[in-house]
Amino acid sequence: MIDDSEFTASNPRPDLETSAFDQVVERRLSRRGFLASATATLAVAACATPRASETRAFDFAEITRGTDETIHVPAGYRADNVVKWGEALFADSPAFNPAGQTAAAQRQQFGYNNDFIGVTPVPGAENDGNRLLMCVNHEYTSTRLMFPDHDTPSLEQARVELAAHGGSVVELKFDGSTWQPVVGSRFNRRIMADGTPMTVTGPAAGHDRLKTSADPEGLTVAGTMNNCAGGMTPWGTYLMAEENINGNFMGKLPEGHPEADNHKRMGVPGGWYRWGRFIDRFDVAKEPNEPNRFGWIVEVDPANPSAKPKKRTALGRFKHEGAETVIAPDGRLVIYMGDDQQFEYVYKFVSQDRVNRRNAAANADLLDNGTLHVARFDEDGSVTWMRLVHGEGPLTEANGFASQADVVIEARRAADLLGATPMDRPEDVQPSERKGRAYVMLTNNTRRKEGNAANPRLKNSYGHVIEIIEPAGDFAATSSQWEFLVKGGDPADPSVGADFHPATSAEGWFTCPDNGAVDPSGRLWVSTDGNPKSGSADGLWAVETEGADRGLSRAFFRAPEGAEVCGPRFSADGRTLFIAVQHPGDGRGATYDNPTTRWPDFKPTTPPRPTVIAIRREDGGPIGG
Repeated sequence: MIDDSEFTASNPRPDLETSAFDQVVERRLSRRGFLASATATLAVAACATPRASETRAFDFAEITRGTDETIHVPAGYRADNVVKWGEALFADSPAFNPAGQTAAAQRQQFGYNNDFIGVTPVPGAENDGNRLLMCVNHEYTSTRLMFPDHDTPSLEQARVELAAHGGSVVELKFDGSTWQPVVGSRFNRRIMADGTPMTVTGPAAGHDRLKTSADPEGLTVAGTMNNCAGGMTPWGTYLMAEENINGNFMGKLPEGHPEADNHKRMGVPGGWYRWGRFIDRFDVAKEPNEPNRFGWIVEVDPANPSAKPKKRTALGRFKHEGAETVIAPDGRLVIYMGDDQQFEYVYKFVSQDRVNRRNAAANADLLDNGTLHVARFDEDGSVTWMRLVHGEGPLTEANGFASQADVVIEARRAADLLGATPMDRPEDVQPSERKGRAYVMLTNNTRRKEGNAANPRLKNSYGHVIEIIEPAGDFAATSSQWEFLVKGGDPADPSVGADFHPATSAEGWFTCPDNGAVDPSGRLWVSTDGNPKSGSADGLWAVETEGADRGLSRAFFRAPEGAEVCGPRFSADGRTLFIAVQHPGDGRGATYDNPTTRWPDFKPTTPPRPTVIAIRREDGGPIGG
């Protein structure tokens, strides 16, 4: 995703933090010290934690640190391109022509800046491990890398970018060696920011604050955008998480407009694109409610390309990094979400009803009813999940919340009033069903001047990973425990305050954790966004989470220069690892004509292309050993 470390944080609360860093150091537990104070809690949770013999240690030849123009995998592995920006999805898709792009062509092609990856069986071929539907988010567009005429904005350029946002559903087939897209599959689909009608559901559906001149009922939104990470539901639908939507808007609200404070809290207008010059809906002076129609979780049915996606407003509006799901012991669905900006919060949604494991259609509206919670991380190692429910505590009309619609539209402000813990850019939150835990990726926060228990480092450039321990594996619980798993940075430099297992090599430490993945063996993998600040490209690391090797990290994959690593996703058999390589060639001053790399084509007339790759062992064995 876009690294917002240079943008102003929009949470007004950090100055209210009262735990000074030196006090936190004295009071707050270390990762290993916490284990002693939480013995009773961990004993209760033991039934959800596998024995050490159930989790295999990682076994691969660690790659070296560095930066260059291409990708790197361990010895004995291969990485193949699966699908690249601009490649055909349909039988009538035009050939990729980067020097002559059109919106019509981009609508028929794989989108830009691939992020989240989800996979689900092809309907009717659930037992065929050689066929998959791959769901991919296209988070944003890198204008200067995409277009030779990037300095001359136009309506057509804006339309190309809108078509390149959103997501793609692509059928894949394994030919015995590599995964290839099935061009023309009836399941292939583009979901875009301007050409895909979406139904608004849940408490904000039809609310006055979502009504516009194009949609006076407030029930249908033209598209989705800035889709970062996401999730897959147990019934096979695809959750797209709308993140940095503020950057797409420009203009200025009239003085005293009722949405002014709400827009400010979301950083609207960001003005990163000039779309508002040509398209009224992106100018807040003309359409002040349009930003309220973005910042949601969108549910898509990949098995039914004609079905309208649904914006599920019960899950709240903020800068969603992801929406990873897990079923609680009582059968309800739990969705963990991070709000990816400095000083923002960690959330989880608990459905009202149980998941129907036998009938997917019975879950069609499961996400419209449930309770949204926000986390408070306390110094005693506890997590309190506070309910964002209208009428409870400060969430009343006296504070500007006339209904649950107002609560979810202004979920950030509601969380402010509840006293949630401001975090260091909470990104992906990855649950591990077999362990009864969830791993929170906290990327960095260079603006932190005062620490708190869960974010103790000031001017934190390195990030950290927190482990949430749900009691007895009950993901729906409202009281949990937490501890540090690792703290990013170079362990050899005492001033950094890094914390990895002592056996972590000079290659194995990382900074700026972003996305996480749990493989079929229950092991954690962490990708990064910002690791180049440490002198090495972004990549993917395998991290031990328990036993004597807890906190041991090993380098597995390295991206090309300028790229981040997103969407790590394992096939069900653990023999394929899909990775999204986003914005290759980006860097200070990089342009279409002068990128930092031309990966993956390496042709002098072709710009770098965001690409999904598939990593496999040469002997066909499970990834990671």
